[in-house]
Amino acid sequence: MLDMIDINSFPVFLLILVRVAAFFVTLPLFSYRTVPAHFKIGISFFLAYIIFYTVDAPPLSMDGSFLLLIMKEAAIGLLIGLLAYIIISAVQIAGGFIDFQMGFAIANVMDPQTGAQSPLTGQYFNIIALLFLLSVDGHHLLIDGMVNSFQFVPVTSFIPIGSESIVGFVIDAFNQMFLIAFQISIPIVGCLFLVDVALGIVARTVPQLNVFVVGLPLKIGVSFIVLIFFMGLYIVLVKNLFGYMFNVMRGLMQLFGGLN
Repeated sequence: MLDMIDINSFPVFLLILVRVAAFFVTLPLFSYRTVPAHFKIGISFFLAYIIFYTVDAPPLSMDGSFLLLIMKEAAIGLLIGLLAYIIISAVQIAGGFIDFQMGFAIANVMDPQTGAQSPLTGQYFNIIALLFLLSVDGHHLLIDGMVNSFQFVPVTSFIPIGSESIVGFVIDAFNQMFLIAFQISIPIVGCLFLVDVALGIVARTVPQLNVFVVGLPLKIGVSFIVLIFFMGLYIVLVKNLFGYMFNVMRGLMQLFGGLN
């Protein structure tokens, strides 16, 4: 295998490997702790080896500018994967909104995939979203986007650091993530708000009734009932979420490549 790679083209192969490896550090699904590290290293190497023969780049010399290209490739992989990960985090944030209204906000669980605490409902939503992503071959689309990134941002070009269009694009994507999280959580949160209003009316009309004792199990029961009817809409919202994630990745690659 090494004999097939010209020694003069090794710097180009190294740049490709750095970008692919950086993608797998932050890319959703592939960056989780449950994915073994040797698998990430191995698939990064073989993908870089395949992409190497599809990239048309002149031979490079390992000088000071090559070090800047290494940093540029690492930044591209990390930023695009991180932005996609932030969009996926809308599911966790929606679960946090729901758990706060249900009374489950204090009962967080340890997420074995990320090693961080996550809300119960958010973890439930996240598992369903990941299974849906795998069922529609979304992981193949992520890898395909990684491969196509070399068409938007060649390995020998630099990205416009500090561009207002890139900063504004990232801020808009971040704001859109919170909007999607609100759309996912609003059916259950809205129903629980109506339950709170009803409990407030009952507390004023029947002062002898302890609404704090009745309210918590009532809100949990209503949440589960609404959640059952809400799952069909949730799948549609997750589908739109993944579509937006792929569009954000593509848009950021175009901005890195100097395309508006």
